[in-house]
Amino acid sequence: MAVEFLSRKRRLRFVSLFTLQRINRNRSTQKVYTRETQPPSVAEVSIATGNSELGNPSGDDNPEEMGGLRNRLLCRFVSSTCFQMNRRKTLGENLMETPLRRCLSTLDITMLGIGHMVGAGIYVLTGTVAHNMAGPAIVLSFVIAGLASVLAALCYAEFGSRVPKAGSAYVYTYVTIGEFWAFVIGWNILLEHMIGAASVARAWSGYVDALAGGVIANATAGVFGEMHNDMMAKTPDFLAFAVCLAYCGLSTLGVKGSSYFNSFFTMVNIGVIVFVSGFGFYWADYHNWTDYGGFAPFGFSGILSGAATCFYAYVGFDSIATSGEEARDPSFSIPVATFVSMSVVSLGYMCVSAALTLMVPYTLINPTAALPDAFASHGITWARIVISIGALAGMTTTLFGSLFSLPRGVYAMAQDGLLFKVFARVNEKTQVPLITIGVCGLFSAIVALFFDIEKLVEFMSIGTLMAYTIVSAAVIILRYRPLVSKSDVLPLTETPTSPGSAKEFVDMLNEAGRLKPKFYWIERILGSYEPGVLPATCVFIFTVSCSCIFAILQWGGRAVYHPNGPEWWLAVLLTFLVAVSLITLVLIAVHNQSTEGLRFKVPWVPTLPALSIAANVALMVNLNPMTWIRFAIWMSIGFVIYFAYGMRHSKENAAVSSYSGLLKSNSRSGEWGSTLTAKDLPSTPSSQTEN
Repeated sequence: MAVEFLSRKRRLRFVSLFTLQRINRNRSTQKVYTRETQPPSVAEVSIATGNSELGNPSGDDNPEEMGGLRNRLLCRFVSSTCFQMNRRKTLGENLMETPLRRCLSTLDITMLGIGHMVGAGIYVLTGTVAHNMAGPAIVLSFVIAGLASVLAALCYAEFGSRVPKAGSAYVYTYVTIGEFWAFVIGWNILLEHMIGAASVARAWSGYVDALAGGVIANATAGVFGEMHNDMMAKTPDFLAFAVCLAYCGLSTLGVKGSSYFNSFFTMVNIGVIVFVSGFGFYWADYHNWTDYGGFAPFGFSGILSGAATCFYAYVGFDSIATSGEEARDPSFSIPVATFVSMSVVSLGYMCVSAALTLMVPYTLINPTAALPDAFASHGITWARIVISIGALAGMTTTLFGSLFSLPRGVYAMAQDGLLFKVFARVNEKTQVPLITIGVCGLFSAIVALFFDIEKLVEFMSIGTLMAYTIVSAAVIILRYRPLVSKSDVLPLTETPTSPGSAKEFVDMLNEAGRLKPKFYWIERILGSYEPGVLPATCVFIFTVSCSCIFAILQWGGRAVYHPNGPEWWLAVLLTFLVAVSLITLVLIAVHNQSTEGLRFKVPWVPTLPALSIAANVALMVNLNPMTWIRFAIWMSIGFVIYFAYGMRHSKENAAVSSYSGLLKSNSRSGEWGSTLTAKDLPSTPSSQTEN
């Protein structure tokens, strides 16, 4: 209470003295401020902006000066927030060090990828897409979806050789782009694997129920009734709920034992695919591709819509990258396992879809039991048993792959402080995150209990496609980012290094991100810029241009697909957007790349990653608008978690005080990243300490 009666000047001196004391306490522990350390935290700047006395330490009541300082504090607040959102993960010297057990061979990881991808896609989606979306052209839908996945898989393979850590695209984005986008990707990956596990559990339950003659579904509807809600299934699926929990329990036994289980069922599934393809082509009737509306009865839009849905069948390959922290030699195993698994799965999908549509006209395909009914129509009723065994084996490995990847994604984010710390605990005996596995299995089981498979599949695809898009963009950005930047050099000394000498040292170490000698004339047009900045900007512009192009083609209607051609203004707009996309690729290509220390490199950068971005964006645009709404709700929940918890608890937070930056005058303060030494900090006058 006594402080309230002090004079205004005495109160100001009290606040200033307290602030300077905090600065002096931190001099002994932190004297250099760089971009790698942290500017004022959000909490500190918020306190300062709410303290009018600190805004005017001289005691002058000039409102213009107070307003100017408030504006500077607000700018610092915005700068701090942006810094925290864009800070990148720093990896330790030993990338192979991990609390998890490194025991998976290349074969184990390859079988994990094949098992995760080959499941409900063949036995469930094939009939649905062929009957409702693409007809016999489902083969092309799988080809388009497979090409988009292969392009993304190349990018995953390069990152897997760079960063052998759990977390897949999340870790890659954190290391290369920044924390906020890493959280967005990680949050989407969690959605992908949770929805993937739930949808496969429902498909597994549906197959068992079909073999039992619908007894389970009828009994459930009789006891609990139907749920009259468009977003949910008609009846709760307790068998799917139990299956999720059972496989979750299996995952807790240890990664090596689980991999044996997965490999056995994957081999059974591959054998059934060979059986279906061989007998299917034997009973093929090629008139089914020429009659009944031809090969593509739903047109090109139907092929693209089918490809967007078929993309779900390929999403399992990122579980290969998720296992990076449990692989013996991740820089070799991840690229090899990615290519082998993608090749096997792509061939299998195309053969099975072609065999199905050649055996039966697409109009007569039963979406719920496409393959058994197709064989039954040719009198091979016993094939139903073989196909059912393969279906259950395939869906078992897919469910296991999702429940293997989901907790490891959560574990990686919790390790970095972006999710709750309890999820980062690893059991010492089994060397797996038991708590995380249990919670993830429970949430997947709840989703499987109430939601329908069709709605789950589309919802999962959008998050996966966005993750693939950002990974492809990150490959380009990292290829054109210098290995050493000016901010890496300045912290080496406590005294400021002259800009010229630092620049010469950096130039000597690396040329990545700089223009090739014969293209120096471009700098005269665009002006000077830091190495790697222009390629990163061009990647962003290219992504936006592709989004606009495909959005116009998808929703342009008669203005685009008019019999006499598109409207003139629309043709000009599309030409302009295509030109911008090509120019950005050219501007990226005229810079030097960095490929130091890579055992695997994506070929033809930036062309292949750019094609991956374009393919993923095209598939996203073709998804249902309701899927975008649900996706927006999911991302809103994620943003609340990040800004309320993750940003403050991130391990990349630097434990330094920032009041020195707040009290520096404009003439001496620069952008965050400038080097401040002890002599730059204000000293405490003896007259103030006496008062």
